[in-house]
This record gives sequence, structure tokens and C-alpha cells, in this order.
Amino acid sequence: MFTVKRNPNNPLVQSDNNTPWRALATFNASPAYCDDKLQLVYRAMADETYYHGHRLELSVIGHTSLDPSEPDVSQLKHQVLIEPEEDWEEFGVEDPRITKIDDTYYIFYTALGGFPYSADNIKCAVATTKDFKTIDSRKLVTPFNAKAMTLFPEKVNGKWTVILTVNSDQPPSYLAFAQFDRLEDMYDQDFWLQWYLDVQSHSIDLRRKDSDHCEIGAAPILTDDGWLLIYSHIQHYFSDRKLFGIEAVLLDRDDPSTIKARTRYPFIVPEESYEQYGQLGDIVFPSGATVKGDDLTVYYGASDTTVCSAELSLSALLQSMQMEGKSYVKRLSQNPILKPTDNNWENKYVFNPTALQFDDETHLLYRAMGEDNTSVMGLAVSTDGINFTERSDEPIYVPREPFELKKKKGGISGAEDARAVVIGDNIHLTYTGYNGIDVPAVAHSSISLNDYHSRNWHNWSKPVLISPEKIDDKDATILPEKINGKYLVLHRIDHHICADYAPDLDFKKHQLNRCIQVMGPRRGMWDSQKIGINGPPIQTDDGWVLFYHGISDEFQYLMGAVLLDRDDPTQIIGRTAMPLMEPELKWEKEGWINNVVFSCGQVVKDGEVYIYYGGADTVIGVATISLDELVDELAR
Repeated sequence: MFTVKRNPNNPLVQSDNNTPWRALATFNASPAYCDDKLQLVYRAMADETYYHGHRLELSVIGHTSLDPSEPDVSQLKHQVLIEPEEDWEEFGVEDPRITKIDDTYYIFYTALGGFPYSADNIKCAVATTKDFKTIDSRKLVTPFNAKAMTLFPEKVNGKWTVILTVNSDQPPSYLAFAQFDRLEDMYDQDFWLQWYLDVQSHSIDLRRKDSDHCEIGAAPILTDDGWLLIYSHIQHYFSDRKLFGIEAVLLDRDDPSTIKARTRYPFIVPEESYEQYGQLGDIVFPSGATVKGDDLTVYYGASDTTVCSAELSLSALLQSMQMEGKSYVKRLSQNPILKPTDNNWENKYVFNPTALQFDDETHLLYRAMGEDNTSVMGLAVSTDGINFTERSDEPIYVPREPFELKKKKGGISGAEDARAVVIGDNIHLTYTGYNGIDVPAVAHSSISLNDYHSRNWHNWSKPVLISPEKIDDKDATILPEKINGKYLVLHRIDHHICADYAPDLDFKKHQLNRCIQVMGPRRGMWDSQKIGINGPPIQTDDGWVLFYHGISDEFQYLMGAVLLDRDDPTQIIGRTAMPLMEPELKWEKEGWINNVVFSCGQVVKDGEVYIYYGGADTVIGVATISLDELVDELAR
């Protein structure tokens, strides 16, 4: 598992109205270390002006250096490093990528040799420098349309190797490799023309669909597992619904055309305002990366406007790409642990349990449905958290109020997907009340611990609705500890998780009306369509661990986790970039609702989180994950 943490100083480089050559935008930076400082070269754009007989926004390549001991990016000094000089770059230079070989930095860039811009006049070029002050040479590389060329920092099987995006402006494009005995051979136009005749044989295809588009991001990084390539993956490229994401692929060390592993989803998509709004909104485009220890820093352009960076664990990323299966959690061999029985109230489905731990007993309050499609709650008890030897013969909770009693014959109704927490001497239950006609709503009921352990189920308090009227609201839970003297209720309105504070737990007096937004779906990622709360948060020294579910573009229910600030749980500290769990087993993929893993509760035993979940809305399983390892990554 891994999280992605954006640099708190983002954007690192911005435009400057007082500097004409970067008055409009600065973005797509490539990094390199020189003299113990981080050098950034980036694309800079001027405001539209009259230039060589045309009105255009001229791009040049700018430079700045960052001193790690001086985090104040507002004081950086900037200069033009590469500007158009040759006829093949007369109308602009764009998007640099740096590779250091010995004492020389090779800066590959896009050269614009004509206007209006077209595939025929957009090509790859390279400039060299030793100090980022003086350009020692510049040469045109490709005689055909190409972008985003970069050089491997070490020879591959004795040859210098480049990777580039060919036909970038006249799709279909190709991510293609070329190899040379000498670096000087890169400039041999006859070589390239012959190579181009069979470009497909030199290429790899990272698209998931024909409607996607991929482009090289950072220069390849050599790891013990192979070459790591950060790249841009754009979904729906040929439409007005483009989805920009940053992904990674692991290539074989000796044969980079062999793909060893790759990310299943983007790990960075546009989320922050500086990524969503700018020259071209909703763009994150990778342009460089550095590694120090286990820290992988990815540099990217945000909305074609600013330079930004984000950090993640290199080892965790590589582990995620290469792990067996698709889930970080460990499923137990006894799964599924609960199935429907012959009881008429639970003979179709048992699923989506909430969980409570009392000394050495694990209690599951699970949702059950019989032939009449009414959701009720059953109880199962285990001493080891796996084998449930006690199970109720009758429901422990049944719908009683108009908002949860069936209004449509044969329709679905009842008390759904409960979350239970112990507060003081009572168990507080929040669940979805649904009558088959009105919108689902959050209901609350409680029972004393004495009545619960005595199995006095008739003593559940009268349920009341606590969510706003006529608003689709689900997946609610109460934090078991007050926050600044108030109770915090997390719930889901529409597609987002939000929060409301309540002065007490007497919900007859007030409803949840404010809806402080905590987090939403991430467009293009694994949780792109909708998210919701799983079980009640787990309190730790580092914050509240909240498991949540996300629905992907393929309409699978998957599971992730987020760490919320201990004192202000509306603030996010860390969020898993990839799902912790997704449907893999037959009973998770096939059932009442296919492709679902959905949890409403978990318990912690001996440092392990036991996550209880419904598989395909039909049976119940359990999976475990180390709490310390999860918190360590979320709190990175």
C-alpha cells in the first residue's frame, strides 16, 4: 500500500507578470542535482504577442535551483536556459527532460519548427550543459513527429537507450525505444528514418483502451526490480472528457520493451485547485522524478500552468505493482465465515456486518434478507474472530417505523448496513432506513449494554431519522469520542463523505444539516464514481483510521483507507492511492450484486485489524491487515 503526499509548498514555480518570458505559465519541470542543489528546468510561456510574423504564446525553457535548506520558493531566481535559435525550433521549445551522463546533462525537449503548429513541425531535440548556466550544444534528433524523448541514465546491454513518444500529434502514437552504440549516433537522421519504417516493432502499448493516450513522463529510474518509468495516461483522449492521470510501469532491466508490472490505476489525478484550474484545467502531467533513499518525488505540470511535486515511497510503489493478487489485506482460509441459513428471515443473503469487541468475544451485527426482501439484523459471536459458534435464531433488530417499513409489495425495504459504536453504557446504532419508495435516510437507535448482553432486543430505543429530509443519505457512523465537546457524525450524501457535529446523542432534537465535506471521489482513480464510509473509525495516536469503499469506473466496490486528524477528523492526513481490497474470489464477484467487497465494521486484535465484509451482497468474509503498517504509511 502507499499514499501520495503533495508538496505543501505547491505550486513550486509560478508565472510572473513582471517577467515577460514567463508571464503566462511555468510548468512541466524536469529535475536534476548539481552542486548539491536541485536544478529545475521547465517550460515557460509568454503572453500572446507578435513574433516572426504570427501572434502566438512563445515557449522557452527556464531554469531555477532549489536549496533543500530553504523551503521558501517565492525567493527563487529564474533565468532563460534554452530559447529558439535554430530554424527547427524557431517557434518555441517545450517540456524538457534531463538525464545526466558522466559530467554532462542531456536536456531533451520538444522543438517547434513551424506555425501553425502541426505534426510535421513538432520534433525532438536535445541540448547539453554541465552547469545549467551555459548551453554547450543543441541538435535536432528526430526527423519525424515526436515528443517527450528521454535517455536512460545507464547503458542497457551495452547500448545507450532512449524512449520517446512517436506520432504524438497524429495518433495512434507509440512509446518506442531506440538504441545506439555511441551517444553521437542519436543525431543520425538516416538511422531515424530507417528506424521509423518499423516503429511498431520498437514500441510498447500502455493504453488500456483504444480511446486512451500515453506519453513519456520522467526519465527512467533504475531499481533493483527493473526500470521504473513514470508516464502520463490519458483516458478518453479523443473526447472532451479527457482524464489525465499519472501512472508507473516497471520494465525489464535488460530488455525495457518487456513489461514486468504496472499500476492498475492512476496514483495522481487532478484534485487540488491548482490542478483543476489554469490554462487547461484538470491536468496533471509528469515530467520528472528523483529518488533519495526510499523517497520518490514526482514533478508534474498542473493545469499547464504551474510546477508541482508529490512524494511517495518507492519500495511501496514497487511492491504494489508486483504483488500477487489485487489486495493488500490477507483473506482468511475459513472464508466465507457466514452464509444464509434456513431461517426465513436470512435464507437469501447475509452481508455487510458491523462489529463489536467485548473482551475475548467478537460480535457481528449483520444485515440479513429473506424471501420478502426485508433487511433485518442478526447476531453472530466468536471467541477467535473467525469461527462464529453462536448465532441468533431470530433477528435482533427489525424495522418498525414508516421510513423503513415496506411500502411496495415485493420491494426492498428495512434496516440496512448498520454501524455500531459503544459510547458510555450504550451501544449506538446508525443505519440506512428504507421503505422502498422514499430516498434512503440515516436512522439512529440505541440499547444499553446490560440489555444488549441480556439479549433484551425489545429494548432498542425508538429509531429516529437524523439525516436531512428528502436527501439521499447513507453510511453513517458516530465517533465514539467527543471532538471539542461535541459528537461527530460521518455520513455520505450523494457521492461524498461529509461530517456534522451534534451537541448530544438525542437526535430527536436535531438533524444533520451542515454537511462539512471531508472527501469525495477521485475522478479517474479506483474510487472515481462514489465513495462511502465502511466501519466506524479506529482511534490511534496518529489519528483516526477510516476504512471506506469506492466504486470504480467498472462499477466494482473496492476498499481503501484514510487517516483523519485526531483533533479535527474533517481533515485528511493520508489516503491510500490504491485500493486495499477488491473483488477477486468467486463469492466476491458473483452474488446478488456482483463485484462487491463492502464492510461496515472491524475490530483490532493483537495489532491486526479484522475487517468483516459482505461478498457480492450475499455472504460474509473476513480479512486482516496490520494496523501499525497501515498507520505508518498513511501518516508518512
